[in-house]
Amino acid sequence: MSIEPFLPAAVFFDMDGTLVNTEHYWIEAELELSARDGGGWTHDDGYTVIGFDLTHTAQQLRARGGVKGTDEEIVDDLVRIVGNKIQTQGLIWRPGAEELLKAVKAAGIRTALVTMSYISLAEIVIGQLPEGTFDGVITGDIVTHGKPHPEPYLKAAELLNVDPKQSVAIEDSVTGVKSAEAAGMNVLGVKFMVDIPAAPGRSRMTSLEEANVEILREIAAGVVIDTRA
Repeated sequence: MSIEPFLPAAVFFDMDGTLVNTEHYWIEAELELSARDGGGWTHDDGYTVIGFDLTHTAQQLRARGGVKGTDEEIVDDLVRIVGNKIQTQGLIWRPGAEELLKAVKAAGIRTALVTMSYISLAEIVIGQLPEGTFDGVITGDIVTHGKPHPEPYLKAAELLNVDPKQSVAIEDSVTGVKSAEAAGMNVLGVKFMVDIPAAPGRSRMTSLEEANVEILREIAAGVVIDTRA
């Protein structure tokens, strides 16, 4: 199969769990809020909201974890706690993520960060990268509908003025994968804290250490690469 050299038109990266190992910070924050209000949120509960927008997480924390407050108040608490953890404990890159991001930029391919974290947290990660690493940023506080709705990825494609069908989205959660697929993108799912099941047209890997620019070109052209099959 001949792969067009311009592919992919863009590569869209999720942040938490895909580029950086911050999912444990979110679960720790959820547990702290639930414990504060006498609730019974568990690590397993934390897994069920991975990848979702923060309003959904807040609603689940209130309904199942006994956390008190409005959606906005709970989200503000989560963002504050996670931000403090990142600032004090630092960021750990997921294996192969930083190298792949640099290779994609070196190849002249456009990139965007598409995360349900809020801009205040995304800026911490972006601040550790060379200026201009991302050509666009979509965060959970600027969309009406978060993942798994396609809006975040459709907004990102519109921002970069690229065809979603010629682009690749890289995700670590089923929620994020469904969002990108609903937007018409070719998706590479990389397992981290939750399993990503096989599905028609869905590429999967265990680690981004397996990925490179040529593989992303193939995925953008519609080739399914599933090293976990």
